Amino acid sequence: MTPGLSGGRDAAAGFAEPIFAVEDLRFTYRGKDAPLLNGVDLRLGRGERLGLTGRNGSGKSTLLHIGAGLLKADGGRVILEGRECVSEKDFVAARRYLGYLLQNTEDMLFCSSILEDVAFGPCNTGMSEPEAERAAYAALARLGLEHLAGRNGQSLSGGERKLAALACVLVMDIRLLFLDEPTDDLDDAAGERLIRALEDCALPALVVSHDRRFLRRVCTRFCLLQDGCVRDIPSA
Repeated sequence: MTPGLSGGRDAAAGFAEPIFAVEDLRFTYRGKDAPLLNGVDLRLGRGERLGLTGRNGSGKSTLLHIGAGLLKADGGRVILEGRECVSEKDFVAARRYLGYLLQNTEDMLFCSSILEDVAFGPCNTGMSEPEAERAAYAALARLGLEHLAGRNGQSLSGGERKLAALACVLVMDIRLLFLDEPTDDLDDAAGERLIRALEDCALPALVVSHDRRFLRRVCTRFCLLQDGCVRDIPSA
């Protein structure tokens, strides 16, 4: 366990040892003078969903990328399930239980059919092809997308692609969710399907969104990323 994070209750979240935390996180994009993240401290408890808001360009997606090991911080610590992630090997192990819904869902849908896209992850974890296809179909059905199983991702609407990408995440055996603008392109009906799916899976989540109504419905706590730092706010 990482010193200072084991046992007791997490002061920021009010929960025992957090499932995800960053400490004094710092990051500056190459060619920029000012840091984008300048000492970010954030903890996500195992029983909560944390809504993260802030203006465009404030670093919300960058924070998720660093938390998943897709970008390397200039300084600070990333802790997942009580273990500090330093090397790519550490993050590869952590990503086995981290489900990340990217803002650009086109990067998640690249097979000839949606069913193949959703089955891709389970196949890579050792499931047989028939088992993976059954799991993929069940994940699509949870989101009301079973009728799209044979369609190509590029032929879907933006909202359908977003939900199909979420199925790619939820089909995996994950313990933590990162969601980056999950309601982009969703109409009200699709948004309700998303909310029901999140309620059913009951996973801790770090949710980046400008959709305050959505955040109020799905999150237990709220933070604002501003001027390179994160602070708690009473509500989204």
